[in-house]
This record gives sequence, C-alpha cells and structure tokens, in this order.
Amino acid sequence: MTGEPRIGDVVGELLRDTLAVATGVGPRPLVGGRLPRPVIEIIERDDGLINGAPAAPYLDPPAWWQPYDRRAVDRARGETLDVGVGAGRIALALQERGVPVTGLDTSAGALDVCRRRGVRRLVHGTVDTHVADGARYDTFLMLGNNLGLFEGRERAPGLLAALAALARPGAQIIAHGTDPYGTRDPVHTAYHERNRRRGRLGGQLRLRLRYRELATEWFDYLVCSPDEFAELVRGSAWQLTDVDDRDAPYYLATLRLTG
Repeated sequence: MTGEPRIGDVVGELLRDTLAVATGVGPRPLVGGRLPRPVIEIIERDDGLINGAPAAPYLDPPAWWQPYDRRAVDRARGETLDVGVGAGRIALALQERGVPVTGLDTSAGALDVCRRRGVRRLVHGTVDTHVADGARYDTFLMLGNNLGLFEGRERAPGLLAALAALARPGAQIIAHGTDPYGTRDPVHTAYHERNRRRGRLGGQLRLRLRYRELATEWFDYLVCSPDEFAELVRGSAWQLTDVDDRDAPYYLATLRLTG
C-alpha cells in the first residue's frame, strides 16, 4: 500500500452524495434517510495546506446565492454555455427563465446529477473538445470561481482561443474570480511569494480535490487580481470590458469578443 488515494471522479461522487443528503435517495446505505456524515470537499494544495468546504451549496437555489451570482445570471443572453456546470444550479435557473443553456463538465458523475435534477442539455468534455461539436454560443458563464479554469499564463491563451472558436459574433464571457492579495495570513502570503520565485502568478494554485478514498490528479487553478487577468486577456480575441468588484475580494469579469 502506498498510502495515496485512488484517482477517480471526485466531483461526481461528491455531488451524488450531496444530492442523496438532500433527497434521501442515493447509491450508498442511508441512516434515517440521510448519509451518516456531512459531505465535505477536501482541497489539498501543493504546499501541504488542506481545507474543507461543505458541498451543499452546489445545490443551492437562487434565493441562497451570493449577489454576484444573481447579477451574472441576469446578464446571460442568447445561447449560453455553463462552463463547469457542476450540479446544475446555474443551468436550472436559466432554464426556468427560458434561456437556452448547455452545461459542460469533465465529470460524468456531475452530469448524471444534472440529469437527475432536470438539466436538459449537457456535454461531457472540455471547452477544447467541445469546439469540434460545431456548437456556437452568445454567452459563456464561468461561475463558482471558475475564472480559475484559466490556470495561468500557459493555459489562458489556449482557453481564450477555444472560447472564441465556440463564440458567435459579439459573444460575452462572464467569469467569477477572487482577488487573493488582500490577505495577511502568512501561510498564503508565503505561498504567493513562492509562486513568484518559480515564475508563476502569485495566486496560481496547484491543487487536487479529495473525497472519501478518491482524489483528482494535481491541476493548476488560478486565483488572480483583475489587473493580472487583464494582462492574461491582452492580445487575445477578447476584450475585458467590465470588472464588477462591489463584493470584493470577489468580482465578475466580463469579456466581449472583438474579432
């Protein structure tokens, strides 16, 4: 035994159990109609920091959302791609408004949860692989802090190009990010400095997710300032047209296709 967790669909298993807690119906035995434990997502950083977050908010209805999520959904128009659809909370809200929405995710388990919750249009894959499907969109939503999917200087140009290939003229991207640099916690400030010494952006996280006996592969996830994001966008087919930071350190970045 190596002591290392098994690589698997962490997000899928996590969301299936979260739905079981909410509905009393799930793949594992329940106690008193519920799983006999809270459902917690474990986030492990490459410096050894471990955090846990409750998974229940993945199912939250709009009444429980943060204000920036509601503002982002209000801006969606036309054919919309929900990038990183998760358990489908955003897609379901858009469907109820009559907005044509497709949910995209790399987790087969997450898509199964979406189907069970009533999301009608789903794609299994990445933005890059979806380009070959010939679909085109007016709005791309990257909520739930999914601006992090830009990863860093190496990945951002390719992701922006793939989104442009999926875009109709005048399309928009609305991405939720977090500015990490207001903290004085030495655990985080030291991590920022370590990243910079390695030629990375300060908030360029190296993470893996864990749940029960499963883990993801290690991956990069970007937490950056609006100024850093503007620099990543510069030279692409997109223009950063608005940063709504009234809920700082959280912000909504809106990009529009210029090509």
